[in-house]
Amino acid sequence: MTSSTKTLRVLVVDDHELTRCTLQLALSLQSCIDVVEVATNGKEAIAKVQSHEPDVVVMDLHMPVMDGWTASNAIKAKYPHIKIVAYSAADGGKAQAISNGANIDAFCDKGACTRSLLEAIKSVS
Repeated sequence: MTSSTKTLRVLVVDDHELTRCTLQLALSLQSCIDVVEVATNGKEAIAKVQSHEPDVVVMDLHMPVMDGWTASNAIKAKYPHIKIVAYSAADGGKAQAISNGANIDAFCDKGACTRSLLEAIKSVS
């Protein structure tokens, strides 16, 4: 790793266990990404952001307890420097997510390939 290469610290947030585990595995295979923690809902995400202060949060929008829209606003209010990539099957992509109230930096559709998510993560960092 060169001095100009920074390892991105990433928090993965999704209520589906298989999605969480798959994302954690796929991201951990990247030399430039360190998955610092996972969370199952927005409330957990906020707590884990407070304890780990990741560079990037990859967050589903549709979750129980607290959704990604609410969590993204709470995270950005306290940690405006943390980048949030919405990873969702929500219709309309980034523009629709933002118009629905999500405070996000990028959007990746759950139907997209892993490379698309990696590009979204890298684009915001």
